[in-house]
Amino acid sequence: MTDAVRAFDAVRPRLFGIAYRMLGTVQDAEDTVQDTWLRWQHADRSAVRDATAFLVTTTTRLALNAATSARARRESYVGPWLPEPVQTSLDPADRAEQGEAVGLALLLLLQRLTPTERAVYVLREAFDYSFRQIAEVLDITEANARQLGRRARTHLAEERHMPVAPADHGRLLHAFLGAARSGDLGRLEKLLVNDVVSYADSGGLVSAARVPVTGSANVARYLVGLVRKYGAGVSLDVVESNGQEAVLVRRAGSAVALCAIDASPEGIARVLIILNPAKLARFGPHAVL
Repeated sequence: MTDAVRAFDAVRPRLFGIAYRMLGTVQDAEDTVQDTWLRWQHADRSAVRDATAFLVTTTTRLALNAATSARARRESYVGPWLPEPVQTSLDPADRAEQGEAVGLALLLLLQRLTPTERAVYVLREAFDYSFRQIAEVLDITEANARQLGRRARTHLAEERHMPVAPADHGRLLHAFLGAARSGDLGRLEKLLVNDVVSYADSGGLVSAARVPVTGSANVARYLVGLVRKYGAGVSLDVVESNGQEAVLVRRAGSAVALCAIDASPEGIARVLIILNPAKLARFGPHAVL
């Protein structure tokens, strides 16, 4: 059992990284990893030639099953659903094992793929698995894996824009924060692309817009209105979430909102506001970057 624990712990960050990208919430990912551990604990490990391959395959297949039930739950979710943010690890080895950090905007787009397309994309793009390895994990042909990978990339390309450098993302975020805090409607609107979309995920637990707000003028007015209505008595700190800078809003030391932006070369394309308390529980008082 000692060897089994050692083998599992060595690959656990990667298992979490796969499940989190597949499912979009920390709790679902942790549950999937725990289920993988139970399968590993009761498996005939003497017959397993490659422990890592066994664990990755088990996690991916469990995540595929969980994705179906998660989609059903989200159909009754109150208001827009957004992925759960995570504080990005500062341990380079741990971060490398979890794969490249993925922003909330991309996580949201991943949820629009079919679960199998998502699995292929995650294993290929985040963890650099070959299509032959992916085919073995998913028990499909290599040709089918390649086709699913192309389909996933095509779907994402339809909604994604050219990425910006971290410095440009940070510059836009700080300018966005300054304009919103000062109530400078004109300056804020200039930072947004014309067809910008703002999503607010509250799960119905706190007051928030139940539908996305669209258009630069509407989003600018909406955000300035939020600051005017709820800005008293809160602190705004820049933190690292999902590998990117984001704004964490605290009241009396407790996180009450996290605001992330999806930056494009033309400006801010999406504003993602997490208000659901369950999704902010892991952002404690020491999360400041």
